Amino acid sequence: MPGPLVVIIPHSLGKVEASRRLKSSLAGIRTAFGGKLSIVEEVWTEDHLEFRIGIFGQAATGTIDVADEHVRLAVQLPWVLAILAGKAKALIQKHGQLMLDKK
Repeated sequence: MPGPLVVIIPHSLGKVEASRRLKSSLAGIRTAFGGKLSIVEEVWTEDHLEFRIGIFGQAATGTIDVADEHVRLAVQLPWVLAILAGKAKALIQKHGQLMLDKK
């Protein structure tokens, strides 16, 4: 199995605001990618999220860690989806940055 897909997204929001935005945005992710991606489980412990998702009929697990100046997402993709890792990383980076841009 390939290593995890890791995306680090810098921000200047601080932990509290970045966590708030991520938590409130999960509902939007469900809506936007409803047919392709489902969030099966999410467990927040302070600024750490452990999750399980279903994507294109495959299961994946991962974590999100929120720090003062960045968010780190790591997801273990099954080998069937590993070929999509580059596209997934770019998509996560783009949408994550939009979510965390200071407004």
